[in-house]
Amino acid sequence: MSNLKRKIQWDVQTQRKYDEMISKIPLFHREIINQVVPIKSEENAVARGASCIEEADVVSSFLTEVPKAFYSLMIRLMDEVGFDYKDLTPNGDQK
Repeated sequence: MSNLKRKIQWDVQTQRKYDEMISKIPLFHREIINQVVPIKSEENAVARGASCIEEADVVSSFLTEVPKAFYSLMIRLMDEVGFDYKDLTPNGDQK
């Protein structure tokens, strides 16, 4: 997990899945993803008026912030760690 200061806590299961997924991402991309996804996840949670960052916030962040060239890797890793992305559209809105 990045060392950025957080305003909102993460749901424990969501944090575990995120950390596991990040550990599987190639080092070259890991730092970039670790900078943008947590920030966007927090923004998503704030927009929902939530008290913690939940799985949908993180999944939406991956879908909107990670370049489309890495989409297949991202989906494979989400499957491996158990993130449920199937109810989200590519722009991150829930169906």
